[in-house]
Amino acid sequence: MHPDEDVCLCYHVTQRKIVAYLKREDPPVASLISECLGAGTGCGWCIPYLKRLHEMHQAGQEPDLAISPERYAKQRLDYHKTGERPEGDEGAEAHVQ
Repeated sequence: MHPDEDVCLCYHVTQRKIVAYLKREDPPVASLISECLGAGTGCGWCIPYLKRLHEMHQAGQEPDLAISPERYAKQRLDYHKTGERPEGDEGAEAHVQ
C-alpha cells in the first residue's frame, strides 16, 4: 500500500500518518492507534490492519501493508455487504520493503 493511501477509510487516516504516530508515540498496544485521528473507531474494517502495523513496529520493522489500495477498498465494500472478512484475510498480512 502506498504511504499516502488511507488505512482507515472512515476517517481518512493514511498509512503515513499511522506510521508517524507509531514512531512518535510508540504505543504499547495497538488499540491506542485510535488516538491517531480516530483510526479504527468507525466501521472496524481496518482494525486487523492497524494491529498488523503495530506488530511490525513493535518488531522493529518498517510498517507497510502488502495490499493494493484498490483491493483493500473492494474488500471493505464486500465486508460491509456481507459482514464477513475474506477467507484468511490475507490482506492483513504485511511485508517489509
